Amino acid sequence: MTCPEYGLGERIADGIIHVLGVGGSLIAVAILIAIAVSTLPLGVTASLAVYGLAMIAMFGFSAAYHLVPLPDWKLFLRKLDQAAIFIKIAGTYTPFALVKMGGFAGYTLFSVVWAVALSGAAAKLFIEPKRDWFSVPLYLALGWAGLAAIQPLVMSVPTESLILLGVGGAIYTVGVLFHIWDSLPYQNAIWHLFVLAGTACHFAAVTLAVFD
Repeated sequence: MTCPEYGLGERIADGIIHVLGVGGSLIAVAILIAIAVSTLPLGVTASLAVYGLAMIAMFGFSAAYHLVPLPDWKLFLRKLDQAAIFIKIAGTYTPFALVKMGGFAGYTLFSVVWAVALSGAAAKLFIEPKRDWFSVPLYLALGWAGLAAIQPLVMSVPTESLILLGVGGAIYTVGVLFHIWDSLPYQNAIWHLFVLAGTACHFAAVTLAVFD
């Protein structure tokens, strides 16, 4: 696997988006956890911490890979970047599955999503890059896995949160088109802008759900 090279303008645009992602996630998660600690049960706060750490890890590893000028570390950082996407997807499911749904459906969704996410992350880290054909389809399948539990989701999650979940998922899905469109100028920055927007929608969805 070779790491793509980008022009100065593209690196600057991508850098701005990553600064917003890392900085915004750190601030948002800190505020969310601070409020949760004083108002919500410990189990709910723990699920939010898992979600928040997963989001920070995704933006942090992405920033490290795309912005840190360490050529010898590029391939390893890229693996961490791509593995963290699986963890972020599973982290987003965690508050919904454990806090809002619960029961057999919630615990099953939680277990399956995390099993797939951890397997995918391990594969990203340890499988030979040339065999890595599965990433994008598996990201999408895992991201939309909640549709398999749509009835208990609808019954337990506020309508506003469901709408934001769907909008965020759609933003990610459309963004994937730019992720794979290698010949498009500023393709990487555009993809990360979609990631930022989708993450913002899902953060709002999680927040509305747990404080409902």
